[in-house]
Amino acid sequence: MAASDFKWLFIPLLAVVLSSAAPVSLHPFHVSVVEIEHNAGDKTLEISCKIFTDDFETILAKNYKAKVDLINPPNKAAMDTLVKKYILSHLLIRANGKQLVLNYVGFENESEAAYGYIEVENLPAVSKLEITNSILFDKFDDQVNIMHVKVGGNRKSTKLNYPDREASFSF
Repeated sequence: MAASDFKWLFIPLLAVVLSSAAPVSLHPFHVSVVEIEHNAGDKTLEISCKIFTDDFETILAKNYKAKVDLINPPNKAAMDTLVKKYILSHLLIRANGKQLVLNYVGFENESEAAYGYIEVENLPAVSKLEITNSILFDKFDDQVNIMHVKVGGNRKSTKLNYPDREASFSF
């Protein structure tokens, strides 16, 4: 074989190797998980929102016309502002018939997911929670939002498929 024959074998082989070595950042499903737990001792509602980092960065950049990096934020305070604004506008909670004031605590990033933390203070008892969760519904029409709620040792869960946004839990 001549050297020019190897060139035609090398180029396609190189393309295959490089494409298979590239990290895959896309995932085949769009899901978020919201965990809510009532802490009777502290009289608080502790909430965490787990969202795929790539999806979350995309929607934050689109909605707020900003450069977003949740993994290595050059300005953590600026990212906190965006995360807070987004989560608080897409997650509403009523307890015992009253709208709750959600206090943003902060966010962290682990592996492929960002976690936003929220707390509600002065909530001594919970008999019913009504939740509106539209996280990433403005990005994906196949979005699934899973919610786990724990009150008094009882754990209940539900799944919201786009466009369903509301769930109710009684304890």
